[in-house]
Amino acid sequence: MISSLLIANRGEIARRIIRTCRRLGIRCIAVYSEADADAPYVGEADEAVAIGPSPARDSYLAVDRIIEAARACGADAVHPGYGFLSENAAFAEAVSAAGLLWVGPPPAAIRAMGLKDAAKSLMAAAGVPTTPGYLGDDQGEARLAAEAGRIGYPVLIKAVAGGGGKGMRRVDRPEEFAASLASCRREASAAFNDDRVLIETCVMQPRHIEVQVFADSHGNVVHLFERDCSLQRRHQKVIEEAPAPGLEPAVREAVCAAAVRAAVAVGYRGAGTIEFIADASEGLRADRIWFMEMNTRLQVEHPVTEAVTGQDLVEWQLRVASGEPLPLAQEGLRIDGWAMEARLYAENPAAGFLPSTGVLDHLRLPSGPVRVDSAVEEGSVVTAFYDPMIAKLIVHAPTRGEAAAGLAAACRAVEVWPVKTNAGFLARTLSHADFVAGRVETGFIEARLDALMPPGRPSGRVLQTAGRHRLDRSVAVPRGFRLNAEPRFEVWLAHGSETRRITLAQETRQAPLPVFEQDGEIVVFENGEPYVFRDPVAQAAAGADGGSNVVVSPMPGRVVAVAVAAGAVVAKGAPLVVVEAMKMELSLQAPFAGTVAEVPARVGQQVTEGATLVRLEPEADDHGR
Repeated sequence: MISSLLIANRGEIARRIIRTCRRLGIRCIAVYSEADADAPYVGEADEAVAIGPSPARDSYLAVDRIIEAARACGADAVHPGYGFLSENAAFAEAVSAAGLLWVGPPPAAIRAMGLKDAAKSLMAAAGVPTTPGYLGDDQGEARLAAEAGRIGYPVLIKAVAGGGGKGMRRVDRPEEFAASLASCRREASAAFNDDRVLIETCVMQPRHIEVQVFADSHGNVVHLFERDCSLQRRHQKVIEEAPAPGLEPAVREAVCAAAVRAAVAVGYRGAGTIEFIADASEGLRADRIWFMEMNTRLQVEHPVTEAVTGQDLVEWQLRVASGEPLPLAQEGLRIDGWAMEARLYAENPAAGFLPSTGVLDHLRLPSGPVRVDSAVEEGSVVTAFYDPMIAKLIVHAPTRGEAAAGLAAACRAVEVWPVKTNAGFLARTLSHADFVAGRVETGFIEARLDALMPPGRPSGRVLQTAGRHRLDRSVAVPRGFRLNAEPRFEVWLAHGSETRRITLAQETRQAPLPVFEQDGEIVVFENGEPYVFRDPVAQAAAGADGGSNVVVSPMPGRVVAVAVAAGAVVAKGAPLVVVEAMKMELSLQAPFAGTVAEVPARVGQQVTEGATLVRLEPEADDHGR
């Protein structure tokens, strides 16, 4: 067994690996960037090594620095976690060349499955069903557009080297193809240094079903059943579960057997996931489920598989990398109950899910019968440099209904401030009648987005809680006097642009909801949502936002495209600048018709939140509206 392990990753997955290593008596070495110097995982490791500045390309993607750290600390092996270098064949080779064990699949398998077109060809040869599409070498725009027309719209443009929703666009009409192709190629080039694409038919009622596979160096290959990852937004997984709802035993057997064939065909070793796309328009049928791609690493959603099988997949990885056989044969694996996982992100659903950064001044994650795999603690800083995940919440229960209810309750118990999160959004999604009934598909969230958004106004319970909190800390004015009756008190608070008068009875002064106060703000938490109240005088003094002719960056990030120049005449809604941060590309548009007066933004520039990108002059009769 490995005795000393360097973890070439950060955050939640680093802490997850450390937990297993402690149980097995393995010494853990962490690496960290400048931004992560005070991160929880750094203090939890037995040893930690600084590897560079905050940008990932200068630290977590710097192969030489990670290898040097492993050698300097006397590590036996390197675990890449997921993301960053986990599916980088050159990194795997560098680890082996340095005399270290690589906790992952052979580099040849990573390369074979890393390119979607080659992987699909290999799978088809192995008898694994693949999605109809175009995998050709001719990457000319005309040829790709012609193939899209042959396949029939809608189609998906997918980066050959893509993954995690990066470099993927759905195109519904021929006139949208050229712009979508250009955007896809730009994103793919930036993320993978490879702008080649393939074209696939777009399944209209898609389900995302993936199978966890494991192989050792002794010829043993097993599956640990399937996960359903259909709940997505912008191709990013939001809620995952195991097993997949509505998957009959015979179909499960066929899909899992296909996944094992895929692993055998590529000469696999270690943990991997075979991802399938299913056309659920007639239920889940074996002849309507196609291979999509293989992830040659541990998945973010692996805890739901651990929950229903009772296995520690990180331990399996370490044992296989050490040359041991798989801990169990296929007949020893069973599904027990149901598990669900929700990804708690630092993002603002009310503002188009823009990433939210800052210090976690107040952080309360759920306790009780819920597994919490967190990346942070109270006081940690969420930066724009890395993925905005705060934690994963996982619930295991006897039935799907109990798992959904338990996970919804866990999300409702989240308290985070001032960083915004999707906790309330997750709770509403898990409680939605269609989700509870198992009517899931990849378009579930977009089709119900309005119903899943935060409530527009605070509830009466929230108002009463805020008012009582204010009353406890100030001198309030009694409202009238009645013989033999409790005095009533009047409190004024600002919420957003409104000033609310809250009338309270003295006997109900005990606050029923969690409250946090900081810098004059009273924050009340209800169902995972924070509601902020301020002194109305201070609110009025804050003034208007102004500067309507200035387009600013809504988040810290990098400018990846500038579509206009000074002097250009633009229509309302015209694209101006594209900013990328936290795995998301945001196109900023003209708020009104006018003329571009100035373009401070430059491609490649790192910008802060609120930085001026474009200044516009409105048309004479437009007045900025």
